[in-house]
Amino acid sequence: MDLSGKRLVVTGGAGLIGSVLAERLADDNDVLVVDDLSNGVSESVPDAATFMEGDLTDPAVVADVITPDVDAVFHLAAADKYVDTDEPREQFETNSRMTHTILERMQEVGVSNVAFTSSCTVYGEAGEPTPETYGPLEPISVYGATKLGEEALLSVYGHTHDFTVWTFRFANIVGPRFGAGVVPDFVEKLTEDPETLTILGNGKQTKSYMHVTECVDAMCHVVEHTDEPVNTFNLATQSTTSVDRIADIVSEEMGLDPDYEYTGGERGWEGDVSTVLLPIDELLNLGWENELSSDESVRKVARQLIDRQE
Repeated sequence: MDLSGKRLVVTGGAGLIGSVLAERLADDNDVLVVDDLSNGVSESVPDAATFMEGDLTDPAVVADVITPDVDAVFHLAAADKYVDTDEPREQFETNSRMTHTILERMQEVGVSNVAFTSSCTVYGEAGEPTPETYGPLEPISVYGATKLGEEALLSVYGHTHDFTVWTFRFANIVGPRFGAGVVPDFVEKLTEDPETLTILGNGKQTKSYMHVTECVDAMCHVVEHTDEPVNTFNLATQSTTSVDRIADIVSEEMGLDPDYEYTGGERGWEGDVSTVLLPIDELLNLGWENELSSDESVRKVARQLIDRQE
């Protein structure tokens, strides 16, 4: 799909990834950002995009947003994964209802292109490399379960209702805008207490960290170069970083040498997958490649966050 001269809807476009995607798309397209601001801030929405605050589980709001002249929907809105242990039923039902409502409206008005941000959490605790064909998919968190359920629903629309679906299974995406994550968490903790850093788990959790600008670039590349009914891609770097290494990088960038304290255990929180190995061969075969390693992505974001404080 050519991403120029189109009318596009970005749900969750006030969040960490959605705001950067909206900014990228707004260069050559008419972009409408829709967000309830539960996980985003309106200041992150680019000036070149139109912004609407609204609850996308409400069919009336979705009807206002998705009209027959829309060419594609980039669906990033979701109840945050960090509420997993607080309101698991609400999270599952909210995400599932929102995605189903959007798809029903798209079918009703003849809009058939949708890009969806899933997560590597759908793979569960595999303990081995997980290409897009890996199975069985056995998530260990409600967040992963709801993403897998939404993927299944999107598959139905791709194979049965003539939709073109792009599904992106993210690694950890890092950036300097609003959004939870280990890098801003460490920067904030060390700003408050330069002497001691509390690390969730044992610090050995190891995952890929991808800078948000590269994530958005990869998403656009995939949408522009694939057109199967369902196109599923891992988005990650070709390297990984441990939580201890992130602590080292953030400390180095802040010019500090804190003592590390650990909460213990292999997981940082309930449902956390301690080791994620996400191959991106399909993405590489499509002609896209990272410029930043996982460590470099972490360091770039740490520097951006620190500079913003100064």
